[in-house]
Amino acid sequence: MRKAFFVFILLSGCILLAFNEPVAMPDKLADTAFKAGELLNYRMKYGIFTAAEAHLKIEESDVKFDGKPAYHIIADGATAGSFDVFYKVRNRYESYIDKTTLLPYLYTENRHEGSWHHTDKVAFNHGDDKITANSGTYPFNGKVFDFPSAYYFARNLDVSKLKIGETFDMRYFLDNGIQTLSITFIGREKVKCALGTFNCLKFSPTIIPGHIFRKNSKLYLWITDDNNRIPVKAHVEVVVGSLTMELTDAKGLKFPLNAVMK
Repeated sequence: MRKAFFVFILLSGCILLAFNEPVAMPDKLADTAFKAGELLNYRMKYGIFTAAEAHLKIEESDVKFDGKPAYHIIADGATAGSFDVFYKVRNRYESYIDKTTLLPYLYTENRHEGSWHHTDKVAFNHGDDKITANSGTYPFNGKVFDFPSAYYFARNLDVSKLKIGETFDMRYFLDNGIQTLSITFIGREKVKCALGTFNCLKFSPTIIPGHIFRKNSKLYLWITDDNNRIPVKAHVEVVVGSLTMELTDAKGLKFPLNAVMK
């Protein structure tokens, strides 16, 4: 469950990461889909049982990078209920991003999962195209993100020209290298969560079967089809049962979150 929790929280929170064509990736953003002070809360369920909770917030940073102001992103994930008794998880991910380009300057993670503990500190040098982590230095080209920064950057991309069935890639740094994951646009649907029913964009990433996912497992994510572009629900089948994550609260949004039905 440790790895299932980690993979699902991160993928469902940041599914839109870094696009190739047909989605244009701007170098600078004149405006953003969010503002400092936004707070999103999620609940993950295993079948009918609450397994974990996650919180994602963005605020003004007290730290400047290269003399430039930055946003500070904080993402927390923790097991809940009976899952917290049998296998305690306390994970925290932080990212500092440029306020104009939304590219990451610094990423840290602090993960406590049962008796296992892992930390990492990742610095992004976009001038020299190098990523420096605890495990070493990695060259890169183009736009590469960490998980939290990828999520906020992706919310500002123009996906209006995407066609059903089109597949694109995401690029992000994790552990010991730059990873790529293919994602397919499924279409538009109305989806119900704890806050109501919303018009959403539906996406599905490629899943590698193994100890967590079934051979034919599909991971789906629904994102509000409005100016906020926030995930309201995600679902995936695992080897035994399924995991579902849904939005339970949203505060400090830049735009109204208008439900179709409540």
